[in-house]
Amino acid sequence: MQQSKLIRWGIIGVGDVCEVKSGPAFYKAKDSQLLAVMRRNGTKAKDFASRHQVPHWYDNAEALLANPDIDAVYIATPPAQHKDYALAALKAGKHVYIEKPVTLNAKQCDELIEAQKTAATKVVVAHYRRHVPCFLKVAELLKNGAIGRPLMVQIDTLQPAASDIISSSEDNWRVNPEISGGGLFYDLAPHQLDLILQWFGPVASAQGLSVNQQQHSAADDCTHGWACLQNSLILQGRWHFAVQAQQTRDVCEVIGSDGKLSVNFFGEQVIRLENAQGTQEFMINNPEHIQQPFIEQVNAYFRDERDNPCRVSEARAVMALMDCFAQRL
Repeated sequence: MQQSKLIRWGIIGVGDVCEVKSGPAFYKAKDSQLLAVMRRNGTKAKDFASRHQVPHWYDNAEALLANPDIDAVYIATPPAQHKDYALAALKAGKHVYIEKPVTLNAKQCDELIEAQKTAATKVVVAHYRRHVPCFLKVAELLKNGAIGRPLMVQIDTLQPAASDIISSSEDNWRVNPEISGGGLFYDLAPHQLDLILQWFGPVASAQGLSVNQQQHSAADDCTHGWACLQNSLILQGRWHFAVQAQQTRDVCEVIGSDGKLSVNFFGEQVIRLENAQGTQEFMINNPEHIQQPFIEQVNAYFRDERDNPCRVSEARAVMALMDCFAQRL
């Protein structure tokens, strides 16, 4: 029997997110090896490599991309660098796994989509919550008609300025729109809106607005959006990242013709289902390395064993909806 091809990985931007959420998955997944890591701070790159038993470390991306033994590159830098690193990786003949948000805005996706058409390698976007067990359960309940026909979806993400669901970083780049694309909305909403489009279909029309009410940073802290999806389901979302702690809220509520389903997006998720059979709750623990189930699918795609688990065009649709919701007043 022919053995599966080992996928040898390099990481560009091996920061805090790589410590638990994603990094170990590249060497714990079957037929997958983390061969090299890169960070502009060479001391920190070397430290990560030592602690995770990674053979090579670099302080510049060009050196990592020049390593002929690397098959695939995980781009985990801030979003402002995603497009250029992805284009460079494709030019170097590497497969690309690129963090969300895929680019600073939807328009930037187009150059990457065009480059992929003539590339010999593949690109996947890290909308990894598609394969988190809890959200697979939500998809199963919806598909099986647990609440009948879905009619309305409400997303509420209300967080204080210092929130434990928001990853921290030394330079706090997430609230610098030039680096992140648009503040904390652009950091968290891709997870949510990607799942909504997966569960309920593409957008028919949308509108929104965004404002910086509390002025804690240069980024807007309040975003509201409304959309009608092609199956006539109505989506409404509100995001605020400067409320009082007692107003904290993280919930997605789906109203159907025969019931209601709710789930939180962050932390350990709890699914609550209400229908004619009564009320049920499901709690499915997240994997230790939350990206590992998805990374296993990415490896399979790079080995030609399945189709693309998240195409750039799908990520672009998420970005387009975010761009619409985040229009400035």
